[in-house]
Amino acid sequence: MRLFLVALQFLTRLPVRLGRFEPAWLNDCVRHFPLVGALVGAVGAGALVGAAQFWPAWVAAVLALVATVLLTGGFHEDGLADTFDALGGVVSRDKALVIMKDSRLGSYGALALVLSLLLRAALLAVLATRPLAGAVAALLASHALARGAAVGVMVSLPYGGDVEHAKAKPLALAVAPGNFAMAIGWCALLLAALTVAGVDVAKLVGAVLSATFVALLMRQWLKRRLGGYTGDGLGATEQLAEIAVLLAFTASI
Repeated sequence: MRLFLVALQFLTRLPVRLGRFEPAWLNDCVRHFPLVGALVGAVGAGALVGAAQFWPAWVAAVLALVATVLLTGGFHEDGLADTFDALGGVVSRDKALVIMKDSRLGSYGALALVLSLLLRAALLAVLATRPLAGAVAALLASHALARGAAVGVMVSLPYGGDVEHAKAKPLALAVAPGNFAMAIGWCALLLAALTVAGVDVAKLVGAVLSATFVALLMRQWLKRRLGGYTGDGLGATEQLAEIAVLLAFTASI
């Protein structure tokens, strides 16, 4: 429970208060990232279902996005923009790391952020026109699996930036495989619950494969360009995996 609260404090804007803090907790709390993701997805699902009762599908979709962005403070969106600003052009590793730390938004980052928001809004609008149980399942799965994908990248690569200047130094240290195993366990538990609830197994399999593909792709990209992961790279992984899972749920196959 303590590590879950640390993960909740790190990934969201919820006012979590802990009596004390140990740096090692931040490293170990990654095991609960998918669980926090499921919570964020549940908030988005609640906003989508509630808004769909009063407004058109596209309005409900945007309001669902607003709810999740408010809850996370745009944490992962910031990582997506910084990653594409740094790696969108042809620059050296050192230059890319400098760009990632720059608070200004460049053209690559702006394009990635706008296109990501548009695509997610469009996909949620499609889901809002279908039975809303499917939309709820898609939001829960996309947020949980996307954060699981980020943990997978983290556990399979060394830190690619300057550890001394990392914003969250404990996350720049090696993540124990056991933490990744527990993160996968949370994802498996959610998928099992969705299966019992009657969600199409083919959609769930497609969602898992899509998130895995993004994780492998991002792992290769970050390894080639930076020699490892960064916090921004993990944020980009989460955003792209989220889109991939929503694409799997909305695909006509």
